[in-house]
Amino acid sequence: MGEGDLAPYKSIARQQKAWICFLDESGQSLRPPRGRTWARRGQTPIVHVTGKGSGRVSLAGLVCVKPGQRTRLVYRAIAYHGRKGEKKGFGIPELQALVRSAHHLLRGPIVVVWDNLSAHVGPTMRTFIDAHAEWLTVFRLPAYAPELNPAEGVWANLKGKLINLAPRSLDQCRLTGYVYQGAERKAGSPWLRACPLPRR
Repeated sequence: MGEGDLAPYKSIARQQKAWICFLDESGQSLRPPRGRTWARRGQTPIVHVTGKGSGRVSLAGLVCVKPGQRTRLVYRAIAYHGRKGEKKGFGIPELQALVRSAHHLLRGPIVVVWDNLSAHVGPTMRTFIDAHAEWLTVFRLPAYAPELNPAEGVWANLKGKLINLAPRSLDQCRLTGYVYQGAERKAGSPWLRACPLPRR
Protein backbone atom coordinates (compact mmCIF):
# COMPACT_ATOMS: atom_id res chain seq x y z
CA MET A 1 0.00 0.00 0.00
CA GLY A 2 1.75 3.12 -1.18
CA GLU A 3 1.64 6.25 0.92
CA GLY A 4 1.39 8.62 -2.05
CA ASP A 5 -2.02 7.72 -3.44
CA LEU A 6 -3.93 5.93 -0.69
CA ALA A 7 -7.60 5.57 -1.54
CA PRO A 8 -9.94 6.56 1.33
CA TYR A 9 -10.69 2.94 2.22
CA LYS A 10 -6.97 2.20 2.51
CA SER A 11 -6.48 5.08 4.93
CA ILE A 12 -9.41 3.96 7.08
CA ALA A 13 -8.17 0.37 7.08
CA ARG A 14 -4.70 1.48 8.15
CA GLN A 15 -6.11 3.58 11.01
CA GLN A 16 -8.34 0.75 12.22
CA LYS A 17 -5.77 -2.02 11.52
CA ALA A 18 -8.58 -3.61 9.53
CA TRP A 19 -8.81 -6.06 6.66
CA ILE A 20 -9.85 -4.64 3.28
CA CYS A 21 -12.48 -6.96 1.80
CA PHE A 22 -13.54 -6.60 -1.84
CA LEU A 23 -16.97 -8.21 -2.27
CA ASP A 24 -18.56 -9.32 -5.53
CA GLU A 25 -21.21 -11.75 -6.73
CA SER A 26 -21.15 -14.06 -9.73
CA GLY A 27 -22.70 -17.30 -10.94
CA GLN A 28 -22.57 -20.14 -13.42
CA SER A 29 -25.49 -21.74 -15.25
CA LEU A 30 -25.61 -25.07 -17.05
CA ARG A 31 -24.29 -23.35 -20.16
CA PRO A 32 -20.49 -23.04 -19.97
CA PRO A 33 -18.83 -19.68 -20.66
CA ARG A 34 -17.45 -19.08 -24.13
CA GLY A 35 -13.76 -19.61 -24.68
CA ARG A 36 -11.04 -20.10 -27.26
CA THR A 37 -8.87 -23.08 -28.06
CA TRP A 38 -6.57 -24.47 -30.75
CA ALA A 39 -7.84 -26.71 -33.56
CA ARG A 40 -7.05 -27.75 -37.09
CA ARG A 41 -8.01 -25.19 -39.70
CA GLY A 42 -11.60 -25.69 -40.79
CA GLN A 43 -12.39 -28.03 -37.87
CA THR A 44 -14.00 -25.84 -35.24
CA PRO A 45 -14.40 -27.73 -31.93
CA ILE A 46 -18.00 -28.00 -30.75
CA VAL A 47 -19.06 -28.55 -27.15
CA HIS A 48 -22.64 -29.83 -26.90
CA VAL A 49 -24.55 -28.35 -23.97
CA THR A 50 -28.07 -28.62 -22.62
CA GLY A 51 -30.62 -26.03 -23.62
CA LYS A 52 -32.27 -26.06 -20.23
CA GLY A 53 -32.64 -22.68 -18.60
CA SER A 54 -32.97 -23.92 -15.01
CA GLY A 55 -30.01 -24.67 -12.82
CA ARG A 56 -27.47 -22.19 -11.55
CA VAL A 57 -24.77 -21.90 -8.93
CA SER A 58 -24.57 -18.40 -7.46
CA LEU A 59 -21.39 -17.22 -5.79
CA ALA A 60 -20.56 -14.35 -3.48
CA GLY A 61 -17.14 -13.81 -2.01
CA LEU A 62 -14.70 -11.39 -0.48
CA VAL A 63 -11.04 -11.05 -1.40
CA CYS A 64 -9.54 -10.00 1.94
CA VAL A 65 -6.16 -8.31 2.17
CA LYS A 66 -4.07 -6.90 5.02
CA PRO A 67 -0.36 -5.98 5.19
CA GLY A 68 1.67 -8.83 6.62
CA GLN A 69 -1.17 -11.36 6.23
CA ARG A 70 -1.94 -13.97 3.59
CA THR A 71 -4.71 -12.88 1.23
CA ARG A 72 -7.94 -14.74 1.99
CA LEU A 73 -10.96 -15.66 -0.10
CA VAL A 74 -14.14 -15.93 1.96
CA TYR A 75 -17.05 -17.15 -0.16
CA ARG A 76 -20.42 -18.85 -0.17
CA ALA A 77 -22.37 -20.64 -2.92
CA ILE A 78 -26.08 -21.25 -3.48
CA ALA A 79 -27.30 -23.96 -5.88
CA TYR A 80 -30.63 -23.24 -7.61
CA HIS A 81 -32.36 -26.25 -9.17
CA GLY A 82 -35.45 -24.43 -10.42
CA ARG A 83 -37.69 -25.79 -7.69
CA LYS A 84 -40.62 -23.84 -6.29
CA GLY A 85 -39.69 -21.69 -3.30
CA GLU A 86 -35.96 -22.26 -3.79
CA LYS A 87 -33.61 -19.27 -3.49
CA LYS A 88 -32.28 -18.17 -6.87
CA GLY A 89 -29.28 -16.32 -5.52
CA PHE A 90 -27.93 -14.00 -2.87
CA GLY A 91 -30.31 -11.59 -1.24
CA ILE A 92 -29.71 -9.13 1.56
CA PRO A 93 -29.87 -11.73 4.40
CA GLU A 94 -27.34 -13.97 2.65
CA LEU A 95 -24.95 -11.07 2.02
CA GLN A 96 -25.24 -9.97 5.65
CA ALA A 97 -24.44 -13.50 6.80
CA LEU A 98 -21.40 -13.59 4.50
CA VAL A 99 -20.06 -10.31 5.90
CA ARG A 100 -20.56 -11.57 9.47
CA SER A 101 -18.74 -14.79 8.57
CA ALA A 102 -15.79 -12.83 7.18
CA HIS A 103 -15.58 -10.79 10.38
CA HIS A 104 -15.66 -13.98 12.44
CA LEU A 105 -13.02 -15.76 10.36
CA LEU A 106 -10.67 -12.76 10.12
CA ARG A 107 -11.05 -11.92 13.82
CA GLY A 108 -10.87 -8.18 13.40
CA PRO A 109 -12.50 -5.09 11.90
CA ILE A 110 -13.17 -5.16 8.16
CA VAL A 111 -13.55 -2.51 5.49
CA VAL A 112 -15.87 -3.82 2.77
CA VAL A 113 -15.53 -2.40 -0.73
CA TRP A 114 -18.30 -3.25 -3.19
CA ASP A 115 -20.28 -1.96 -6.16
CA ASN A 116 -23.62 -0.14 -6.31
CA LEU A 117 -25.90 -3.17 -6.54
CA SER A 118 -29.33 -2.39 -5.10
CA ALA A 119 -28.88 -4.97 -2.33
CA HIS A 120 -25.74 -3.11 -1.22
CA VAL A 121 -27.19 0.39 -0.99
CA GLY A 122 -30.78 -0.03 0.26
CA PRO A 123 -32.08 1.03 3.69
CA THR A 124 -32.03 -2.53 5.06
CA MET A 125 -28.32 -2.90 4.35
CA ARG A 126 -27.66 0.61 5.63
CA THR A 127 -29.30 -0.30 8.95
CA PHE A 128 -27.15 -3.45 9.14
CA ILE A 129 -23.97 -1.45 8.50
CA ASP A 130 -24.85 1.15 11.13
CA ALA A 131 -25.65 -1.57 13.68
CA HIS A 132 -22.16 -3.08 13.27
CA ALA A 133 -20.16 0.14 12.94
CA GLU A 134 -17.72 -0.99 15.64
CA TRP A 135 -16.17 -3.51 13.23
CA LEU A 136 -17.70 -2.78 9.80
CA THR A 137 -16.97 0.11 7.42
CA VAL A 138 -18.27 0.12 3.83
CA PHE A 139 -17.11 1.97 0.71
CA ARG A 140 -18.76 1.89 -2.71
CA LEU A 141 -16.79 1.63 -5.93
CA PRO A 142 -17.42 4.05 -8.83
CA ALA A 143 -20.00 2.89 -11.37
CA TYR A 144 -18.75 0.69 -14.23
CA ALA A 145 -15.33 0.08 -12.66
CA PRO A 146 -14.91 -3.71 -12.38
CA GLU A 147 -11.15 -3.33 -12.80
CA LEU A 148 -11.03 -1.81 -9.30
CA ASN A 149 -12.47 -4.94 -7.66
CA PRO A 150 -10.04 -7.89 -7.37
CA ALA A 151 -12.97 -10.23 -6.66
CA GLU A 152 -14.11 -9.70 -10.27
CA GLY A 153 -10.81 -11.16 -11.42
CA VAL A 154 -11.21 -14.21 -9.20
CA TRP A 155 -14.60 -15.08 -10.71
CA ALA A 156 -13.39 -14.38 -14.27
CA ASN A 157 -10.41 -16.67 -13.74
CA LEU A 158 -12.64 -19.37 -12.25
CA LYS A 159 -15.06 -19.25 -15.19
CA GLY A 160 -12.14 -19.64 -17.55
CA LYS A 161 -11.53 -23.06 -15.99
CA LEU A 162 -15.13 -24.12 -16.68
CA ILE A 163 -15.07 -23.56 -20.46
CA ASN A 164 -14.93 -27.28 -21.32
CA LEU A 165 -17.54 -28.26 -18.74
CA ALA A 166 -20.87 -29.26 -20.29
CA PRO A 167 -23.13 -30.53 -17.48
CA ARG A 168 -26.66 -31.87 -18.08
CA SER A 169 -27.84 -31.00 -14.58
CA LEU A 170 -26.49 -29.51 -11.37
CA ASP A 171 -26.31 -32.89 -9.66
CA GLN A 172 -25.61 -35.35 -12.48
CA CYS A 173 -22.42 -33.67 -13.69
CA ARG A 174 -21.56 -32.00 -10.39
CA LEU A 175 -21.52 -28.38 -11.58
CA THR A 176 -21.79 -27.32 -7.94
CA GLY A 177 -18.76 -29.45 -7.08
CA TYR A 178 -16.70 -28.01 -9.93
CA VAL A 179 -17.47 -24.47 -8.82
CA TYR A 180 -16.67 -25.25 -5.18
CA GLN A 181 -13.39 -26.93 -6.14
CA GLY A 182 -12.43 -24.01 -8.36
CA ALA A 183 -13.14 -21.52 -5.59
CA GLU A 184 -11.14 -23.60 -3.10
CA ARG A 185 -8.16 -23.64 -5.46
CA LYS A 186 -8.40 -19.87 -5.82
CA ALA A 187 -8.48 -19.49 -2.04
CA GLY A 188 -5.02 -21.05 -1.79
CA SER A 189 -3.49 -20.05 -5.11
CA PRO A 190 -0.29 -17.98 -5.40
CA TRP A 191 -2.16 -15.70 -7.86
CA LEU A 192 -4.64 -14.75 -5.16
CA ARG A 193 -1.98 -14.24 -2.52
CA ALA A 194 -0.19 -11.83 -4.87
CA CYS A 195 -3.39 -10.02 -5.89
CA PRO A 196 -2.55 -6.28 -5.91
CA LEU A 197 -4.73 -3.51 -4.56
CA PRO A 198 -6.21 -1.18 -7.21
CA ARG A 199 -4.39 2.14 -7.16
CA ARG A 200 -7.18 4.68 -7.18
